Amino acid sequence: MNYDDTPTELLAPELESDAELAFEGALRPASLTEFVGQVKVRGQLQLLLTAATMQGRTPDHILFAGPPGLGKTTLAMIVAHEGNRPLRMASGPAIQHAGDLAAVLSSLVPGEVLFIDEIHRMARSAEEMLYLAMEDFRIDIMVGKGAGATSVPLELAPFTLVGATTRAGLLPNPLRDRFGFTAHLEFYADDELEQVLTRAASLLGLDIDREALAEIAGRCRGTPRIANRLLRRVRDYALVYSGNGRADIHSVRAALELYDVDALGLDRLDRAVMQIILTRFNGGPVGLNTLAVSVGEESETIEAVVEPFLVRIGLLTRTPRGRVATPDAWQHFGLHPASAGTLLDDL
Repeated sequence: MNYDDTPTELLAPELESDAELAFEGALRPASLTEFVGQVKVRGQLQLLLTAATMQGRTPDHILFAGPPGLGKTTLAMIVAHEGNRPLRMASGPAIQHAGDLAAVLSSLVPGEVLFIDEIHRMARSAEEMLYLAMEDFRIDIMVGKGAGATSVPLELAPFTLVGATTRAGLLPNPLRDRFGFTAHLEFYADDELEQVLTRAASLLGLDIDREALAEIAGRCRGTPRIANRLLRRVRDYALVYSGNGRADIHSVRAALELYDVDALGLDRLDRAVMQIILTRFNGGPVGLNTLAVSVGEESETIEAVVEPFLVRIGLLTRTPRGRVATPDAWQHFGLHPASAGTLLDDL
């Protein structure tokens, strides 16, 4: 069948997919002036990039550290865009051998920006190769095996490495010290998230009032990625259940209740973790492994995804003996601690 003869209803899903991809791309600001939040980091980054441009050199290597969804990848793209430089994107888990990294580094053009996401998950051999590449723009390639093996130096084009990590503590000190600038991204305030949501709603063509935007901003855990995701679910709800497609405070609350996001931004897994601690372990302390088994999740997921948010909003504390619920947690879930009980943990 010729594409010109394809019925419109068969093309609709593809067109919808293209629209969603275009929306995802449009959500990412193209410059530091468009980027919302992270005021201190933006100022530091602007100075670094402007100075490099004035001196006609490649900017120093940059490390972005912080929780997922705060804009590390977007800032890496902005670094390339602001300097009008090409961007090469890679992922730490995909670089499992020194040869993988050598292939990427040797193909860089002068001034190119190399972005490595989750850089702390690179193979150790690749990390060691990166030390010399970052400092001297050179790598050593081993040719041959055994006693006849020789090291051949390979000069690299000057480049800027931009690394992103959600766990900066896992980076070895020699690698961390070679970054000229390290930016620690913070969670967003509600007013900043409202700006993010206002821009996204405009791109979506969604008619939504300020009170409804504030409601979403208060439930998205200080994270723009979550804010944009919730906004799309609100858009869907308004499209299906509102006659005019307009999102007000009532439709926002109904949509977020449908998707199990409560007033504090807790989702299903967050509530499951807290309810296990409160009801089965009488508020704790409870060990991480026991907690993970109780909710049927991996301990790494609890520790890296759930726990930081619960600690930040004051529902959970970490002690040497395990996780303990705070008085605010009891109040939020409408429960009261038992007068006595056996506390279980996996010390």
